[in-house]
Amino acid sequence: MGIYEKGFERPSPIQEESIPIALTGSDILARAKNETGKTAAFCIPALEKIDQDNNVIQVVILVPTRELALQTSQVCKELGKHLKIQVMVTTSGTSLKDDIMCLYQPVHLLVGTAGRILDLAKKGVCILKDCAMLVMDETDKLLSPEFQPSIEQLIHFIPTTRQILMFSATFPVTVKDFKDRYLRKPYVFVEERQKVHCLNTLFSKLQINQSIIFCNSVNRVEFLAKKITELGYSCFYIHAKMLQDHRNRVFHDFRNGACRNLVCT
Repeated sequence: MGIYEKGFERPSPIQEESIPIALTGSDILARAKNETGKTAAFCIPALEKIDQDNNVIQVVILVPTRELALQTSQVCKELGKHLKIQVMVTTSGTSLKDDIMCLYQPVHLLVGTAGRILDLAKKGVCILKDCAMLVMDETDKLLSPEFQPSIEQLIHFIPTTRQILMFSATFPVTVKDFKDRYLRKPYVFVEERQKVHCLNTLFSKLQINQSIIFCNSVNRVEFLAKKITELGYSCFYIHAKMLQDHRNRVFHDFRNGACRNLVCT
């Protein structure tokens, strides 16, 4: 693979979290914005899982725009430059005849917009029965009213055993509903800087009597407890550097309902 030639030396957080999970075959729902290394986070495992000797479409990457399709396909080609993997890009606004001609040649990885790929699948020239991985980049946009009907139809052309990787800057209700219907025990990844925002969303959406939130360090416990309090929620915290009597008193008060949230190691 052309990873080093592409300039990658160390994985970004989204790459470090998602690539190993994707290679196990698990579904993924990742919250990540642009400029985080997101594209490589799904392109690398997609290329890695393709059988180069099997000349069928094995991976489909869906994106909302022609520009993003061209950009993503270029990343796939650059990362896979030393592999015998054929990458094709197809979007609305390009020649349907040319796309049909391309599909008569070997294609392993297909990048495109949902509407165009659906048209080709309905015509019987885009065969997706061997597609093992479906990637949805900018999922929040793909599941907007403009694109969702095409996505819902297209997914039925792909085997039910497929792996689905969803990458989204936001998690609107449409993304959650789609996840609940089509993903199997997905691994969910959220960028570090977005965790407090996600926690705030959970608190506002769910009816929680009490919660216990675990952190992996004393500093994180105090930081998160402070942030939760700033958001307007009652919060206690305990950790190993506190005196035992103090910890016992805090936990006793929490159990008696004096506070709704407890952050601890």
